[in-house]
Amino acid sequence: MDFNGKCFWITGAASGMGKSLSLLLASFNTQLILSDRDVKGLSQVADKAIALGARVLTLPLDMSDSGSIRKAVSGVLTNVKRIDGLYQFAGISQRSLIIDTPLENDRKIMEVNFFGVIELAKALLPHMIDQGGGQMAVTSSLVGKFGFPYRSAYSASKHALHGYFESLRTENSLNNIRVSILIPGRIQTNISLFALDKDGKEHGKMDPGQANGITAEKAARQILKGLRKEKKEIHVGGKELLMLYIRRFFPALFYYISSRIKPV
Repeated sequence: MDFNGKCFWITGAASGMGKSLSLLLASFNTQLILSDRDVKGLSQVADKAIALGARVLTLPLDMSDSGSIRKAVSGVLTNVKRIDGLYQFAGISQRSLIIDTPLENDRKIMEVNFFGVIELAKALLPHMIDQGGGQMAVTSSLVGKFGFPYRSAYSASKHALHGYFESLRTENSLNNIRVSILIPGRIQTNISLFALDKDGKEHGKMDPGQANGITAEKAARQILKGLRKEKKEIHVGGKELLMLYIRRFFPALFYYISSRIKPV
């Protein structure tokens, strides 16, 4: 992927990795479509991106609202002739045990992290095919590769993204649709602050492990490198990524470690 002069749509762009990647891409003389439900934060990122040389269109977007997604797609395709990349970072996490979690919380997490993400991708797929190809990236997680306490629905939603977007990739390889699945570990973002607790309220705390993770800026640099190489999986983080290899090559050790990890 050559980023220079291209057009990219980034969701979850008001903070965290979405914000940091947006600002990195801004320096490539790009056109950026920035979406988030945080309108104020979105405006601040847009101002910074413009100062770095990007042309910017901001579109508020609620990934749990199909109407919001359809409206955003209609607005983008009216104003933009070509979208070279769709990079999706919007999502919601969880901090509750299965036994304490009502089904409506599970559904809400799946709606935002899975159904909203695939709805946006499905809406843009014909456009990308017609223009001769494009790149999609979706944000999974370490727990998109294995289960983890207090993250049941979150983990399930990320597992679902792997199956869906790997299928999308294989179905559209001849259409030049390139798909990257981002697998972040511990990144210093606000995701734990807004995670749902058992009552459906915001967790409101920064997890200690996350607070000691890499910065969103460093994560964005790792992501940009992976997107440039069009890697199918992009691992993002620090030493916690070793769990991926322990799970693959030493499953008994993985099960021993995971059963003793402090969940929050």
